[in-house]
Amino acid sequence: MPPVTRKATRADLDTMIEWAAREGWNPGIDDAQAFWLADPEGYWVAEEDGRMAAALSLVRHGENYGFLGFYMAHPDFRGQGIGHALWQAAIADAGPRTIGLDGVVSQQDNYRKSGFVYAHANFRYGGVVECSEPPGTELTSVSPVHIPMLIDYDAAFNPVRREALLQEWLKPLETRQSIALIRNAAIAGYGTIRACRDGHRIGPLFADTETAADLIFRKLVTSVGGGQVFLDIPEPNAAARALCDRYNLKPVFETARMYRGKAPDLPLSNIYGITTFELG
Repeated sequence: MPPVTRKATRADLDTMIEWAAREGWNPGIDDAQAFWLADPEGYWVAEEDGRMAAALSLVRHGENYGFLGFYMAHPDFRGQGIGHALWQAAIADAGPRTIGLDGVVSQQDNYRKSGFVYAHANFRYGGVVECSEPPGTELTSVSPVHIPMLIDYDAAFNPVRREALLQEWLKPLETRQSIALIRNAAIAGYGTIRACRDGHRIGPLFADTETAADLIFRKLVTSVGGGQVFLDIPEPNAAARALCDRYNLKPVFETARMYRGKAPDLPLSNIYGITTFELG
């Protein structure tokens, strides 16, 4: 019998995140609920003989854009075409939307066969960070009153408003917190840091200026006491690379940002950290 392709359940998403951890993707401890609420219909699995054989997400951020991630097959089912069949089903379900992805470099040619075009590289930087907490009162922990302003601000750095994701992502947790830089009653940048299987990951990190990005970065790092930190940056942003160099972060992983459909015109010079490779 052919594999069964279906939309994933919330429990399936937990399994997908465990698979991602085994692949070395270092997911956040409490990623699942925010990922799920971004689009509960955006997760897919394929089953073979009642076992989960492959997984994929295609989270729809609005009517015109989606982001593809979590593309994995269980080791027992690789090389059988199951993952590709799941890929085709999810892509077809997305309709005419532009779709983005962060794919491993070795798979670029396969993604091109499905109509994806290379835009730029993203690099994960990591290392042990020690820095001092920045002074002043412009940096503040995000609370519910800030979220509407941050949703508006975030929309300048993404193809669409990510309201469903951010309503959950920006909630303070023991394992995740966000910092906003507020100047003259307006957002000048913000970032999130979250505990992962290994250390902490920062993302997103958006800022009006290089100085603002540095202040937010330091505040985020000191809020968790320093230690092992990872930051995913768009390679074209030289200021983001300089920030990583300043705090002794080294490149540890590369992905290819690719788009199927019209690529969005994003202000990469103000994107110092993408949210996560799974959601863009």
